[in-house]
Amino acid sequence: MSDARPAIELDLQVACAAADLPAREAFEAWAAAALAGEDRDAAELTIRIVDAAESAELNRRYRHRSGPTNVLSFPFEAPPGIDLPLLGDLVVCAPVVAREAAAQGKPAAAHWAHMVVHGILHLLGYDHLEEEEAAGMEALETAILARIGYPDPYRETAGE
Repeated sequence: MSDARPAIELDLQVACAAADLPAREAFEAWAAAALAGEDRDAAELTIRIVDAAESAELNRRYRHRSGPTNVLSFPFEAPPGIDLPLLGDLVVCAPVVAREAAAQGKPAAAHWAHMVVHGILHLLGYDHLEEEEAAGMEALETAILARIGYPDPYRETAGE
């Protein structure tokens, strides 16, 4: 990977009444960090912030799992021969992120950053279904977050 940063067009949709959401600039910075070094000139994505009900419905419909989840990634797959900078959509559940950050004893901003980086890596094709790919994805997340001043999201904290 190079150190180049693609131009990013972010559609940030806040579809819930959540307190203490990070500023748009934070989402832009986290997206830029996740995409730094990617071999692309531009990237477009949507980040939609939702409540537990919307997250649970999407989780049920697309993953066949009950209940809300922290982040869902919906990669865009262009038809053959079409080259677009569109990565896809992330859906982040504000109450789940807040609850997880508190339970893990982490600053809310650090957990939000982790969810955005984690989701964007999924949009780029990374996964964690197998142990080896999980280790690689976690190492990449940790390195990206460290570059922007956040601690290892997988390190146990005092509250665990």
